[in-house]
Amino acid sequence: MTKRQQFFNNAAANWEDQCNNPRLHAFLEQFVPSFGLKAGQNILDAGTGTGILIPFLHKALGSKGHITAIDYAQNMVDICKNRYAHLPNLTVIVANAENLKFPNRTFDAVTCFGLFPHLENKKDALQQFHRVLKPNGKLIIAHALSSQEIRNHHKNAPPEIASDELPDEDVMRRLLHQAGFDNISIVDKTGSYLCTSTKAN
Repeated sequence: MTKRQQFFNNAAANWEDQCNNPRLHAFLEQFVPSFGLKAGQNILDAGTGTGILIPFLHKALGSKGHITAIDYAQNMVDICKNRYAHLPNLTVIVANAENLKFPNRTFDAVTCFGLFPHLENKKDALQQFHRVLKPNGKLIIAHALSSQEIRNHHKNAPPEIASDELPDEDVMRRLLHQAGFDNISIVDKTGSYLCTSTKAN
């Protein structure tokens, strides 16, 4: 287990107190519809944590959709499973986004909310997302902070995550192109970050 992985395992118990609040809920109510998800889709929520995004994804996908939520921190996954055990169209498992075990072309979309800065090997993760997406599948990298706000926030964070940040726009576009994504859109503004792209055929 890496130091970063251990950090998130240890942080799980207090994660909800820090991150799951009415202000964030109100933000996500407005933000998630901009992801462009469709009812009935099969999606992967990578780095789900305690499942903060799940109710909003469930609302977007409806009863015929399916969410596979993954996190590499067992303690996060345990909390997520307990919280959303009532949802029949949800699978929650321990998995690393940089080494996915799903078959090729499994998902219509991959969502990464609050995850991307913490990936140790972003190239590997993007290649994995590309592999498990169906043709024209959508990758959504999103945050409730801008890239600059994330940098500022992590300056005072514990050493395990103090250097975690989003790539600059030019670097992000290059990483996505190299992994096989196109139709890249990046909106980086105070209070939110949204990068969407599609798997090129």
